Amino acid sequence: MSSQARKLLTVFGVLGLGVSSAATWVHYHLIKNPDYSSFCDINATVTCKEAYLSRYGSVAGVPVAVGGVIFFAWILIMIWGSRGTSRIKDSAAGYIFAASTLALAVVLYLAYASFFILKEVCPLCVTTYVAVIGVFVISGGASSVPMSTLPKRALRDIGVLVTTPASLVIALLFVAGASWGMSAFPREEERPIVRQAPPISADQRTEFERWWDLQPKSPNFPYDNDGAKVLIVEFADFQCPRCKQQYFGYKPTLDKFTGSKDVKFMFKTFPLNANCNASVPSVSFTASCDAAAAYVMARKKGTADALKDWFFLHQDELSPATVRRAAADIGKISDFDAQYPKAIQEVKTDAAVGASLAVNSTPSFFVNGKRIPGGGIPPQYLEPLIDIELKKIK
Repeated sequence: MSSQARKLLTVFGVLGLGVSSAATWVHYHLIKNPDYSSFCDINATVTCKEAYLSRYGSVAGVPVAVGGVIFFAWILIMIWGSRGTSRIKDSAAGYIFAASTLALAVVLYLAYASFFILKEVCPLCVTTYVAVIGVFVISGGASSVPMSTLPKRALRDIGVLVTTPASLVIALLFVAGASWGMSAFPREEERPIVRQAPPISADQRTEFERWWDLQPKSPNFPYDNDGAKVLIVEFADFQCPRCKQQYFGYKPTLDKFTGSKDVKFMFKTFPLNANCNASVPSVSFTASCDAAAAYVMARKKGTADALKDWFFLHQDELSPATVRRAAADIGKISDFDAQYPKAIQEVKTDAAVGASLAVNSTPSFFVNGKRIPGGGIPPQYLEPLIDIELKKIK
């Protein structure tokens, strides 16, 4: 391998390692807080978040970015090990070329998924693709040994590695570090798979609109639209399985209207727990009062949406203890116990309002004062419902 090739490979290796490390950092924070916004989240199209949280962002629960760190670290170790009179000097470029060929196949697949399936551009991902392509091209030009001889050379070089103490220590440290990185990295909680149903037909919409017009408006509905044409109010319990299902089913549609002056969404807690909701006879969920109180506290911090997302993602793990930890880590609430009396009073007030509107199960939805019967409509009907209400007010 020539000195020029080694320098170029080092440049691309360092670039790849740096970008992969940054990607790993971003992915780590997204696992801890799905609403985390990084420096590469520029707009709806140019973003890292959706790529990392998609099914293409991890393999067996390990982020692809961690694989990038391991790959580029190995590249730099190989470059370092091929200096001077090293016995693997002639083989190193071939090893790097073989590994980068596999890496190139992976990044081409990921690029296709990003550009054509997710229809997004991830800046950190694109930079990683460039680094892999650079390593592939340079190592291909620098390799002077037939690829067919690499397996035999590898057996020989492993023997050299075992008999060279310094190289053996480095190799063992690399393997140990790679293994630790893959096993210790926190696993991402899988989001429920929401299979998108086809859009409703014109006939279905007509029938649905007729049905919706027959629904009565709740008397004495206490919430004001504040200038919005559509007001959606949800009463829910963070430990209610149906609430989790509807949360993830409705989220893509509600996210479309985030920031819209025409559509307003209000989330009200309605714990199915007699300790903070006088309208229910028993304690169905032991952590629901604490979770509702944490959500109220988080609204003042601007972290309520992140905490709500975390609660539903980790619904099976919720307990008074895990709620408090999440309130501190995700909600940035450092004085949970001090704020609790005031927050739980607000929870009780919201629950009482829900009870006055005949809420007796969760989730319960109201759209412009009309209650959606049966705990909600199928997700594909939510946007048409919003559109129906928008057209009523010109």
